[in-house]
Amino acid sequence: MSTPAREPRTARTPVQQAALLVGVVFLLVGVLGFIPGVTTDYDTMEFASHHSEAKLLGIFQVSILHNLVHLAFGVAGLALSRTAPQARLYLLVGGAVYLVLWLYGLLIDHDSAANFVPLNTADNWLHLLLGLGMIALGVLLTRGRSATRTAA
Repeated sequence: MSTPAREPRTARTPVQQAALLVGVVFLLVGVLGFIPGVTTDYDTMEFASHHSEAKLLGIFQVSILHNLVHLAFGVAGLALSRTAPQARLYLLVGGAVYLVLWLYGLLIDHDSAANFVPLNTADNWLHLLLGLGMIALGVLLTRGRSATRTAA
């Protein structure tokens, strides 16, 4: 008895590869945020508060919620990298979310109770770069491709 032949896997498009890579990085960052030593002042980490003084790599202020969001972005990147249109959407929407977070970080005082994420200046710069980078990847890696070609 023979097994049914499998369809050959199509190679990932550049936008799919980018979404996959971004997703893996977010997963890694989310996991590292829960590791004492990699995250300094780990014992001060709170669920969602600007009082959390835990810092990933001693630089980026994090909380449990912050780490969970990184993990969720990572899972979304892995899931949405399966097709080119979904990968593009992940990068564009994810980039827009990070630009909104950047604006939020600029407008909300770091010591304010409204700073529930929490954010510091390093986070703000990172969110700006992530937002612009993800949008650039989503646009540039699909420029000139029709929706039917990228879905194939």
